[in-house]
Amino acid sequence: MTQTAHGVEFTQQPSATPRSAEERAAILANPGFGNYFTDHTAIVDYSVDAEGKGGWHDARIEAYGPISLDPSAAVLHYGQEIFEGLKAYRHADGSIWTFRPEANAARLNKSARRLALPELPEEYFLGAIRELVSVDREWVPAGDGEALYLRPFMIATEAFLGVRAAREVSFRVIASPAGNYFGGELKPVSIWISREYARAGRGGTGAAKCGGNYAASLIAQQEAESHGCKQVLFLDQFNDNAVEELGGMNVFFVMKDGSLATPALSGTILEGITRMSVIQVAKDMGREVTERKITLDEWRDGVASGEIAEVFACGTAAVITPIGVLKDNTEFIGSEDAKAGETTMAIREQLLGIQTGTIEDTHGWLTRLA
Repeated sequence: MTQTAHGVEFTQQPSATPRSAEERAAILANPGFGNYFTDHTAIVDYSVDAEGKGGWHDARIEAYGPISLDPSAAVLHYGQEIFEGLKAYRHADGSIWTFRPEANAARLNKSARRLALPELPEEYFLGAIRELVSVDREWVPAGDGEALYLRPFMIATEAFLGVRAAREVSFRVIASPAGNYFGGELKPVSIWISREYARAGRGGTGAAKCGGNYAASLIAQQEAESHGCKQVLFLDQFNDNAVEELGGMNVFFVMKDGSLATPALSGTILEGITRMSVIQVAKDMGREVTERKITLDEWRDGVASGEIAEVFACGTAAVITPIGVLKDNTEFIGSEDAKAGETTMAIREQLLGIQTGTIEDTHGWLTRLA
């Protein structure tokens, strides 16, 4: 059968072997993050015809399972792929909502332009997540801080080895029930300073959400974990060691006067949806927010003098996470005994309240999915 979402028809091909209610309940009791996946996936294909005209087609919902790719598929050789991340939240009345999906759709297309992939009309993006959540709505957890994490992605599937933009592409959405990203009680995390590695370079793909950026960060992340840190901080070593971002999160500083500062977008920093939202929520609270260059020296001196009162990171997966210590082999900034700051927690509670429906959404950020 077919379903219509945002004006796009999605063919429904339900899974013949969905998990039982008992299996699903066992998973939802302790989902972790990115460990389990729902029964279905949303797919839309793109191809270029003999006249050179490209178009999206064959929107459908299928059973979750392996992707069949030719060994010469462009994504496997030239890394032509992009992705997004957003969450579906179950509200108290049982309805399911997501947060600022139009911003994710816009960022996906910004990434597509940078990676020479075709742009996806917003109605396909919104339709895909709506249809997938509708068919797998029982997978949306209801526990405190839990959600269904949605992963839209686009890959170049054309079989060829020439170095050019692919003419066949697949857009897909998968979903995974998610608990707390860092697990357990929310406590300030330790961050490792990457002195040797860069996440992205000027003129590169830093502002795009593509797998290559994350692949480049993994060796630094391993280094961080070997020193007992949860995340790694990347600096611009050719710009006074300006703070860029963590491996997958943006950084905010709460100054002693209550204002906030965050690194300005420079082309090497991903424009996070949560980052955008934190800026607006802080302004709603009457706090001044500046986007500017912030150096490692300022971080060090600001913590020592008390000018910087709190530091936190933000992203879709973890939402907001307080930072306690920043360190490497020669630096130790902050305190391992630090508590989550009042401003950090106030912004986190406000943002989570909007997402989960316990606080009024005055900006129209929420979209109902089911």
